[in-house]
Amino acid sequence: MTLRSRDFWFVLALALLVLGIGIGLRDPWPADEPRFVLVAKQMVDSGQYLVPHRGAEIYPDKPPLFMWLLASAHALTGEWRSAFLLPSLLASLGTIALTFDLALKLWGRRAARLAALMLLFAFQFTYQAKRAQIDPFLVFAMTAATHAFMTHALLAPSRATHAAGWFMAAIGTISKGVGALALLMLPVIAVAKRIAGRRPLPQKNLPQHWYKVPVGAGSAPRSFDWIWGLLAFLAAASLWLGPLLITTVTRDDPELSAYVREILLGQTARRYANPDHHFQPWWYFGEVMLTTWLPFVLAWPWALAFAWRQLRARRDARVFIPLAWSTLVLLFFSLSPGKRDMYILPILPMLCVALAPGLVFANRRKGFRGLVFGFVLALSLPLLIGGLMAALGEPAFEAKQEAARGLTGASDALWWMLASVGAVGVAATAIGRTRHALRACFALMTALWIGIGTVAYPLLDAHSSGRAIMQHARDVAGPEVTLGLVGWREQNLLQAIGPVAEFGFKRPATEQFAAASAWLRVAPAQRALFAEATSLPDCVDATRRIALGSSNRRDWVLLRADAIEGCTESR
Repeated sequence: MTLRSRDFWFVLALALLVLGIGIGLRDPWPADEPRFVLVAKQMVDSGQYLVPHRGAEIYPDKPPLFMWLLASAHALTGEWRSAFLLPSLLASLGTIALTFDLALKLWGRRAARLAALMLLFAFQFTYQAKRAQIDPFLVFAMTAATHAFMTHALLAPSRATHAAGWFMAAIGTISKGVGALALLMLPVIAVAKRIAGRRPLPQKNLPQHWYKVPVGAGSAPRSFDWIWGLLAFLAAASLWLGPLLITTVTRDDPELSAYVREILLGQTARRYANPDHHFQPWWYFGEVMLTTWLPFVLAWPWALAFAWRQLRARRDARVFIPLAWSTLVLLFFSLSPGKRDMYILPILPMLCVALAPGLVFANRRKGFRGLVFGFVLALSLPLLIGGLMAALGEPAFEAKQEAARGLTGASDALWWMLASVGAVGVAATAIGRTRHALRACFALMTALWIGIGTVAYPLLDAHSSGRAIMQHARDVAGPEVTLGLVGWREQNLLQAIGPVAEFGFKRPATEQFAAASAWLRVAPAQRALFAEATSLPDCVDATRRIALGSSNRRDWVLLRADAIEGCTESR
């Protein structure tokens, strides 16, 4: 039914345009992208895929599944500039497809289209889909798992479908440990079955209109289904854990054993209960949803009220299950002192499914359409006026904006792009007025992401990427000189040109410098140091530093042997 839907293919084509445009036009940007790509590149270069490395050090912060996907994308394209964004793109398209499919089967065509479009244009979802992060794939895996559990419970009970949910939950777990939270839907389904009664949804020829679909939970997992589910989970987890544990047991390698302990315990339980950074108050995720889930949250006053009426009047499992599961996941992350905005992204697809009929209801209300109309104008007018002011107006305004973003002399295209996006929004509201305000919103967001992908990405790349500073370092040092990296970041090693050496990443900068200095003195004519300026000790001769410029808010210098003559071997 879904594959025959013209709405499905329209939404998927639009998603491919919005999410895919700009691929190949930029390098990996800090903070996380260069790290993951560097790890994947080292896997490809070394042929060692089981234990990830960052430089010479083992990288224990994340399981390697996402890096495997990056390496697979590289095998398809043959280069990293295009490959590194492909896993996020494909995963996000899969998430949108699953959201549409489930909403279609539960609520009908119109609700499915709105649910998928609200997901696509939620700012946080689009932004993360256009970045090489683990989270888009995690969202896909968890959405696939919850989709399978809800399909089994409400639509077509099947042992295979139930096991597929467990399998995808495990895939999410070995990409990022919190993927196991998809399994929280199982007790929720058990509760739904108890409170919703035993009237199953029809398994064939589902009506297209949500209000004609009977209420009730079709099938909670039976005891034997749990066994098959657990086996499926273990089978998926063993794709990584099996070879890893076998290798650890058969090798007498303390470093490998430490890696296993850190990845299985330190990066899960300890990081949740006692994080090192990203401290936020308990209400932090409320702020995230209200600001980064626009325009979806604009419909919440009407959609949530509608959902509440569904729950009170009909105890509708189609509403209760995704809402209750989302609440549990939100509560789980809120209880941890360490919080990042993307942590709650996995609940967004299920919220879109739960509120899908409410979105249809909201779009019929003048209050909602007026709110969206004002939202579009509030975005469009500043973009139009600000873009024109920068491009045509006061030079001091343009100079200030360019200097703040490292765009001096190269930003006219950016200002005209922003003005054009604003013009699209103003025109769309003028044509559609409040009656078609939501269409105007989608048109504005489409134009914005097309502009970002085709204009902003290439302009910002030189400032955000490490490629330019590494090219400059190579030009200054010479083609045959080996650069020793001190106080380096992942993008420096990833985008280094020519021969390089490094002295540890997590190792303190003082120890890196001591090791690098000794290394430099061995062959001063063939070696030089590429170093972050603030990582150098006072013994370095400031007059003999060669300033390379700034990149990623850090100043970099080149040091030859004469610059460290005042530094003793012990310093």
